[in-house]
Amino acid sequence: MRERLRTLSKDNAEDVGRHLVMAGRLLDFDPETAYKHAQIAAQRAGRVDVVREAAALTAYATGRYAEALRELRTVRRLNGSNEHLPLMADCERGLGRPERALDVAREDGAKALTPEAKVELEIVVAGARMDLGEGEAALVHLGRLTPVDEAQRLRIVGARAEVLRSLGRAEEAAALEAEIPEVEEPTDPFRDDVILYDTAELWVDDDVDDDPEDASEERGDALEQGVPWPHDLDVEDAPADEDSAPLSDGGDEEDK
Repeated sequence: MRERLRTLSKDNAEDVGRHLVMAGRLLDFDPETAYKHAQIAAQRAGRVDVVREAAALTAYATGRYAEALRELRTVRRLNGSNEHLPLMADCERGLGRPERALDVAREDGAKALTPEAKVELEIVVAGARMDLGEGEAALVHLGRLTPVDEAQRLRIVGARAEVLRSLGRAEEAAALEAEIPEVEEPTDPFRDDVILYDTAELWVDDDVDDDPEDASEERGDALEQGVPWPHDLDVEDAPADEDSAPLSDGGDEEDK
């Protein structure tokens, strides 16, 4: 990340980096605040792929699937990577479009995913099959997967239990769920020493896409969900990352 942020001015890179650190620290404990930190970073460094990635992941964690999908598409345009195809497919599921989730899984880029990411994508595919009322096919699909570690195996077990429940096989689902250890409520390991970097300094709810290439499709995605679509901006119209200025005094100060 530090390397990616070198395209920014020194002061802006430091400021953006602080917000990214806070987004990462808070994601599991306070995803809404993590989302705000990522949004601030994106407003200051919208052309940096890791910044838009943070915006995507925090949007996904807070259930903003249309926004997360737009950001993930932007990340792919910026760095050419297909690593987030599983998340993109799951966003389509979250938007109630399982057919599109299956289309994402069929993209050529899926063939180059890591073994772990391929399994994650196939878990999403099984979920999309279930959404389409093809529960038996989803169950067979999950049974063919080879997890790369114990955590992934448990996710597959959980997915199988969900499918079984949808098929009315509650006892089998309960038996599988018994294999899954109870998840403890996550606690913030930084709660005693973290310095909260203020999110109030620059909070403007304004989505801007860097590239108009997918604007028509993405506008349709948002409108389907009743999400207001912001005015279109070409990348040339967006404020330069290096020259982005804080919208309030004291933006560089840290408040406990």
